[in-house]
This record gives sequence, structure tokens and C-alpha cells, in this order.
Amino acid sequence: MAAADNNNNNNNNNNSNNAGDEDDYIDIDDTGPEGLKGADGGYAWEEEYKRSWDVIQEDESGSLQSAVQGIQEQLKRKRRLRDTEAIQRGIIRHVVLVIDGSESMGARDMRPTRILATLQLLESFVGEYFDQNPISQLAIISTKDGLAEKLTDLSGNPIDHINALRDKSNRDLAGEPSLQNALELAMHTLRRAPTHGSKEIVCIFGSLTTCDPGDIEQTLQALKHAEVRVSMVQLAAEVFVFKRICKETKGLFAVAADENNLKETLFECIPPPPVVSSKATSDMIQMGFPIRANNGDVPTPCACHHELSFTGYICPRCLSKVCTLPTDCDVCGLPLVSAPHLARSYHHLFPEENFKEVPAEESTREKACFGCEAELGGAVAVGSGRYQCPKCKHDFCLDCDIFVHETLHNCPGCV
Repeated sequence: MAAADNNNNNNNNNNSNNAGDEDDYIDIDDTGPEGLKGADGGYAWEEEYKRSWDVIQEDESGSLQSAVQGIQEQLKRKRRLRDTEAIQRGIIRHVVLVIDGSESMGARDMRPTRILATLQLLESFVGEYFDQNPISQLAIISTKDGLAEKLTDLSGNPIDHINALRDKSNRDLAGEPSLQNALELAMHTLRRAPTHGSKEIVCIFGSLTTCDPGDIEQTLQALKHAEVRVSMVQLAAEVFVFKRICKETKGLFAVAADENNLKETLFECIPPPPVVSSKATSDMIQMGFPIRANNGDVPTPCACHHELSFTGYICPRCLSKVCTLPTDCDVCGLPLVSAPHLARSYHHLFPEENFKEVPAEESTREKACFGCEAELGGAVAVGSGRYQCPKCKHDFCLDCDIFVHETLHNCPGCV
């Protein structure tokens, strides 16, 4: 009898375990509950993923060239849409670049590494910055091991900054960065900047942490009091304190997904930002237009590097010689510029209007691009490929449209 009772108990336990397994079982095949299905017929959590491999499709001949061309044209069309509103901007800028030199910049999510991809991109950034802001100045700061080091001081010579970026010592990564020390050093660098120019700090960080010696809230209040605009590009993820500093100082904050996105985000800092209300006043600024000096066979020392040279530029106030333009005279402090530099700085104040894309049947005036004389709408994967100036009504191709707005800043048909 005892043995029979034990067998009955074991059978009951097995039945209860089987019932429990049936209760824990969830049907996840395609014929499951409709509440898990999304609008497209798949599961709801699958809708968040973008099936990038479905975007590129072969054409009738089995080639991917047309698909790749379509993607490239979409990127170009995105570049041509820009803000053309005429607002007051500061054409004299003082920008400090802050580069993260911590161990986190050695990650290989950007090829070959974060630091090498950043340094290569910053070389292009420096050249483009001085091309569009010829009378502005730039400085570079690196932070690692909890310290901040100034690589270059404020100057308008792009060669000095590019040489500093190419220095191999910048590739030596160590420790953690210090955002507070970098911002304090940047503010100390910007103290000598004149009041009529804007003060900006652009940071590129790959670390999610910062090793600060004090309260960063005090640094934030000092930035707001000095009207310094802080912008940052994060290479890893969004950090609350980084985004808050940028928001409080009316700067830009973004997280770069890849190298191309890093370039697009960083190059958004090249056009000058709008002037804050407290500085939206018109002031007269003294500037000197030096003449080019040619000493022939006798070299003379320059006031900037104290080196002998045969050529240079003579300051109209103190008659000292400087090597390059634009710059500030090291003797009397007069800003020295040339007329082309000053003229190129005004295109931000009066931007060229965006060209409108028009169908071919609505524009029968021209069959070829007014700029390069290429056939319009010949091999275009997206859209009509015909962009018309709203003033002169001339038609341009997409490449000429981008060239007019990013390089010429003047419509050839209107000129």
C-alpha cells in the first residue's frame, strides 16, 4: 500500500510539472497572437530596424551602379538645402578646438582609430574654416590624463594648426580626459580676444567620463557669463552633462554615427552662428591694409617670428613687418587684413538663395547647365536634375548648384 501511494504521488507531481510547463510555454511562431504583429505584418520590434540591404537593388542588367548613384545624389540633395535667411552673424570669430586624447579614442569603431580619423578630418576642417572665415582665428587644445594642454595659440595661420595636428605626439593616448580643465584653459585663451568678436569652443570627445578637479557647474556659469558658445561632437553616446553645457551656452550637440556623419556634424560649425542679442550692435573696428614688402637681396626680420625673410607685409601704423595675413600686428596690435579676405567674409551675411528644382517640361529655356554646359536630366536617378535660380531663371545641374552655394557664393547668371 505504501508503494502504491508513492507511485500515485509521483504521478501527481509529474502531472503538475507538465501542467506548469504548459503554462510557461509561449507560442512565438508566425501564427501567434495578432497583438505582436506590426503594421507591415512582421513583429512590432522588427519595425525599428532599417533593412539597409533592401535599399540597394540591382537594375535590369544586374548592375548596382544606378543604386549607388541614387544614394550619392540623395546625399548631394541634402547638402544643397541650407538656411539662406539673412540674419546678423559675427564674421570675426575666435574658436578653440578641444580634442579628446584619452584611451577611449583608440577604439576602432572608426577606421583606423577614432583619434586618427579625427585628426585627418580636422585638417580638412581647419582649411575649410579659414577659407570661409578668413579674418577669424583658431586655437587647439588637447586633454588627456586629467590635464589640458594647449597645442596652438589663437592665430589666423592655418599652416601652424595643421602642422600641430600632424604631430605624432598627438597620437599617444593616455588616461581620461578632463572637460573642466579643457574649458577653463579655453576660456583663459579667449580672454585676450577682442569684445567685437564671437567666442566659441568646439569639442570632439570619445570618452563617456571626465576627470574634473572641481565643480563643473561653476565652469558652466563662467561660460555663460563670458558669453562663450560651446559645441560638442560625441563619438560614443550622449552624455547628459555634455549636452546640458551645449544647451545652456546655445551651442550644438550631436553624436556621430560614422566618419561621414562626423564630418557633416563638425562642418556645421564652420558657418558663423547668429549674434547674441547683447552683442547685436554696430561698432567701428580699426583694421590695417598692409602693403607687400620686397627687400630684394637684403633680408629683414619679421615681428612675428623674429626671423630674417625677404618678403612680408608692412603694418601701416608702426611699419613693422609680418609674414602672413590675416593677423594682428605684434608691435601695435592692429588687425591686419587684405581686401579679398574682408570681401570673402561677407557671403555669410548675404547668402545665395536656394535654387528650386523644376521639372523639365516647365523649363524649356535651356537644355544644358548654364554653369558646366552638361546635359540636364540625362542620367539622374532621383528627381529631374534641373535646378533654377529664382532671380535669373537659369538652370543648373546638381553639382553646379552645390559649387555655387559652397564655393562661389554668387550665381554666375546673376553676375
